[in-house]
Amino acid sequence: MCYGGFLPDVHHLNLIALSLLLVFEINAEFKRITTVPLQSKFLSQLDLHSDNLTKLFQKRGGQLGRSLRTVTTQMADCDDVDAGREYIIKGVCIYMGEDPANLVREYVGMDEDTISEAIEDTTLGIYVLKEHASSEPEDIGIVLEGIKVLQDLDNVALAVAILFGLMYALNLSYPADLKYTFEVIQKIIMELDGGKLSNKALALKNRLFQ
Repeated sequence: MCYGGFLPDVHHLNLIALSLLLVFEINAEFKRITTVPLQSKFLSQLDLHSDNLTKLFQKRGGQLGRSLRTVTTQMADCDDVDAGREYIIKGVCIYMGEDPANLVREYVGMDEDTISEAIEDTTLGIYVLKEHASSEPEDIGIVLEGIKVLQDLDNVALAVAILFGLMYALNLSYPADLKYTFEVIQKIIMELDGGKLSNKALALKNRLFQ
């Protein structure tokens, strides 16, 4: 079959099909365990809390406040829903005193060998491949223990949802440098096991629902 005068990359199409299947299975397993729909709940809750989280980001002082102002400025200049969700997630990381680069790592204009080495050194996270800083991602995926377990995801927010669902389903411990971010995702965003919160997460929740 011909597609606009060129043959599709069969390997790439197979990777997309495999990723779609894995995303479906992770969503299904998460719902089986929790009765909660992973992807739709995560994205809708991000949208629901977006305005209040943005206000909290703007009120934060100190070094974290300066970092958060960079995020809110990017959000103000952005009219793309997916990018807006990504900024909210990164803002939550910063607000909780954690580095969003530990969750989402961008590789811009790098050769394949350099990217492969960096991914092999990654314990857990999301990678974003770009040709240039301002260009659209060529690939977004999930890494566990130095291995790409998912590729060709549509956007970073979806990747975060699937990464969280994968960790929850496999009962994996949250990494120490992202433990508060994932606690917020689990207990505040997804409303799972929210009876006991760390002081940091409780402070965020109280301010969020004032």
